[in-house]
Amino acid sequence: MRLIRMLLLPALALTAASAHADPASVASLTNLLDKSKTLTARFSQLTLDAGGTQLQQTEGEMAVQRPGLFYWHTEGKAEQTIVSDGQKVTLWDPDLEQATIKKLDPRLNQTPALLLSGDVSKINDSFEITSKQTSNVIEFTLKPKSKDTLFDTLNLSFGNGVINNMRLIDSVGQRTDILFSGVKANEPVPASKFKFDIPKGADVIQE
Repeated sequence: MRLIRMLLLPALALTAASAHADPASVASLTNLLDKSKTLTARFSQLTLDAGGTQLQQTEGEMAVQRPGLFYWHTEGKAEQTIVSDGQKVTLWDPDLEQATIKKLDPRLNQTPALLLSGDVSKINDSFEITSKQTSNVIEFTLKPKSKDTLFDTLNLSFGNGVINNMRLIDSVGQRTDILFSGVKANEPVPASKFKFDIPKGADVIQE
């Protein structure tokens, strides 16, 4: 649940890395994100507390499409589905048979998922951005300018122009690592992927 809320709202050890000035980092990240109009992938997710103790490990699949459409399905015992149609976001918890619906918040610093699916032209308004790079891997560190966030640091890593992983660290040091695999960019995604039909009889919460 925590990761899902952060979306609604280990860093790579790079040898011989070079730090970039913020304008170059912003331009590079904007270009990498914006060139993928659609994106699909499998993911594995690991959450650790500040002391390194494992709290949760899950996997699933995701899909995004600009502007503002995304699908995130976590499998297994912690199964949940989150879907955005560009206007609202639906969180489905099958164990509770409960759907939570809220208006999509377009602020990038509130919704890390929008970094993959939203308008990134003003990303510099939401984050302080730095980067470091090796020959084929570039890692970005994003620190929210607003204090009204559920995370203190967001790291994104790209290899050969394709996203590899995402790391979120909160104010108490809890860390969530998301590793992407089988990433496919700019391939057609069915419109039905971004629509969720709430099962009959389910509890519905409007926020």
